[in-house]
Amino acid sequence: MKNLLILLIKIYWLVIPQSKRRKCIFRTSCSRHVYEKTIQEGFISGLKAFKYRFQNCRSGAYIIENLYGEIQIILPNHQILNKTEISERFIENK
Repeated sequence: MKNLLILLIKIYWLVIPQSKRRKCIFRTSCSRHVYEKTIQEGFISGLKAFKYRFQNCRSGAYIIENLYGEIQIILPNHQILNKTEISERFIENK
């Protein structure tokens, strides 16, 4: 199953050009993150990473500047991530 998930991600990368893919709010793209998790930790970890990213990489996330002047993002599940995990594209457009 691990190899199937890796194959599906590679097919996605080949079939859909990067310019046509939905832009990810995370610094590491969702497909790259799931690919790396699957390679390093196996099929179940890859599926969990996919579920987490799919649920939190959609509308409902917003960027804030906290009281200390740090840029953060609040995900739809109310988790707060620091600037190091946010795509540079979103930080520039803030």
